[in-house]
Amino acid sequence: MRGLFQTKSLDAILASAADKASSLKRELGAWNITLLGVGAIIGAGIFATVGTAAAGDAVRPGAGPSLMLSFAITAVVCAFTALCYAEMAAMVPISGSAYTYSYATLGELVAWIIGWDLMIEYAIGNVAVAISWSGYFRSLIGSFGVSIPDWLATDYRTAAKVPGLLERAPHLFGVPIVFNILAFAIVMLITVVLIRGIRESANFNAGMVWFKILVLLIFVGLALYYVPPAKMAANWTPFQPNGWAGTFAGAAIVFFAFIGFDAVSTVAEETKNPERNLPIGILASLAACTFLYALVAGAFTGMMPYSELVTRLASEKAEPLTMALNYVAPGQVWATRLVGLGSVVATTAVLLVFQLGQPRIFFSMARDGLLPQSFAKIHPRYRTPHVTTWITGIVVALFAAVANIDEMVDLTNVGTLFAFILVCIAIPILRIKDPHRVRPFRVPFGPFILPGLGVLSCLFLMINLPLASWWRLFAWLVLGFAVYAAYGYSTSVIGRSLGRPQRTPGALRLAASGFLVLSIGLVTIPHDAGPGALMGIARDAGAAGHGRALLGLGLIAVGLLVGVGGVLAQRGTERAAP
Repeated sequence: MRGLFQTKSLDAILASAADKASSLKRELGAWNITLLGVGAIIGAGIFATVGTAAAGDAVRPGAGPSLMLSFAITAVVCAFTALCYAEMAAMVPISGSAYTYSYATLGELVAWIIGWDLMIEYAIGNVAVAISWSGYFRSLIGSFGVSIPDWLATDYRTAAKVPGLLERAPHLFGVPIVFNILAFAIVMLITVVLIRGIRESANFNAGMVWFKILVLLIFVGLALYYVPPAKMAANWTPFQPNGWAGTFAGAAIVFFAFIGFDAVSTVAEETKNPERNLPIGILASLAACTFLYALVAGAFTGMMPYSELVTRLASEKAEPLTMALNYVAPGQVWATRLVGLGSVVATTAVLLVFQLGQPRIFFSMARDGLLPQSFAKIHPRYRTPHVTTWITGIVVALFAAVANIDEMVDLTNVGTLFAFILVCIAIPILRIKDPHRVRPFRVPFGPFILPGLGVLSCLFLMINLPLASWWRLFAWLVLGFAVYAAYGYSTSVIGRSLGRPQRTPGALRLAASGFLVLSIGLVTIPHDAGPGALMGIARDAGAAGHGRALLGLGLIAVGLLVGVGGVLAQRGTERAAP
């Protein structure tokens, strides 16, 4: 098929942003970029995932006090990738992040895949953050005696697990109404702020960043005040209660706490002197957050013995820092309220930066013709991509109102790691293909060592994620193939220059239908079973999940047959054409 792996030259990418009518306004300096990075990184991850990472859960061992080491491991993994992002962002200072870099190095199909995948990091990741924000906000105002009904602060699947909640909720035509109005409202508020302008958004973020840093430092200070050093050292024993398996599992979980430094690259087109300021912002924000995370992890795991930590976190994982303060200082209500407020502010900042990133990726994809041209419109007054900002805000808000947080976090991690791998691969490819290109920042030690370590370390963290995350990633990517076959292939700017048909051919419509069925099959199968186990479940009529496995595998087989058949038919048609 014509030009599936056709790259877009860097000169063409840079030229697309030179047109003032379709480019964004450059307003941000190095300081703004660094604060945006910190704003994106410090959020629900450090305030929420440390509980699961330290104590473990039903499928993963806990890191215990070695959580400090888990953070260090994850920081090293992110550092490899951050260096690659810094080189690419300085060389290609255009909105679109990894999508744009992939288009320049690996071609259109891979660029589409990574652009589609980035929706997992930004849009779906923000669904998880919005749900977390809702929980923190409800707890905070609850400490002041303000109560919000359960049915207005949770999703249906979670509500179904709480005895009596669905019965207490109001009913419409016999159906209980369960809607997380808090998560919906905060996303829509952030959307309005983002449309107003990039400078206003950056200033709003800066104030929140300083406050949440102060809250985390106060948490560390309170831990040191209430727990003597000798007691804290005793609580750090055993350091690795579950060995390296627990430490590595903890690293995979807290990766969610580091997601965000790459979001800086999405505002490249709105950065002054991006060749200098983008690398500074990416690397400085990662370094600052790593140092702060290590302090918080040490204080958190030193506040109580590991056995007590596991017992308490079995029922209080959502707010582990507050739980730790209640354990060492049960009478200090002001301290727990302060941490609760810090959690609300931190997650608000993450929502802002991630909601800032997703519309700009849509904007870049639309400018390349892979999404409708209306997505590339810029507000005449505020010079922001207002159409994609509204679309992203509404979709994220609706999903945040009804989705479950656990699946969102794991899916965000695996999708982000996949994006990181492609950025690391892009560095050596572009060094070979375009060696004379000016590179204001270069990954140290050549194009292979650190990018290669980045690929391997990201793969390692992906392996430590639940199997369900992989199945859902495959389902999402296959759905992306369906959209590309049905729309993007024929509307691509580069594709049309190569002579592709103006309208989607029937064979590709057939392929898109097959890929859609395939993705439904991947969603249907039991996600806790590998391929071999899945076949066994499908053959055993008495096995749990037999019906889902049989139906899912049937849909996968049909979808794969139809999808591949449609692609081959289109390829044959193009070969036969003069």
